[in-house]
Parts: sequence; structure tokens; C-alpha cells
Amino acid sequence: MRLDKFLKVSRIIKRRSVAKEVADKGRIEVNGRVAKSSTDIKIGDQVTIHFADKDSNFEILNVQDTTKKTDAELMYRQI
Repeated sequence: MRLDKFLKVSRIIKRRSVAKEVADKGRIEVNGRVAKSSTDIKIGDQVTIHFADKDSNFEILNVQDTTKKTDAELMYRQI
């Protein structure tokens, strides 16, 4: 699954277009490497998002095309 789609489906970032912009600016790393919005992700990957004043680290636990709001939190784990 694409990185920007995962961020939207898991509700880490609300809109896919915003996730794409953040990734294209080089603020997202997957397994320690700067990632584009089209980067394929898989279970077990470590993702870091550098926001304005904080960093969010999480591990991917599940990859699904669609989820309900209650199931979205089960797709990743904060580190």
C-alpha cells in the first residue's frame, strides 16, 4: 500500500493530499530513509513523521484498504 493512502486510512493524517504534501517535503521517514508519498509500506515498517515541533514514531501492525474509525487505531502502534 502507498504511504499516503496508509496515513489517510489509518487516520494519522486526515486527507491524502496533505499526506502527499508532507511526504514530498521530506518530512516522513520509513525505516530511517526519507520516503516519497508513493513508497510501498508493509507490516513491521517503522515510520517517523517530522511535524513543526514534534516527531511522531509508529510501527505498522496492519495494512487494510478501508477501515472503520474504531479499527483505524489497530493499524499502527506508537513508539
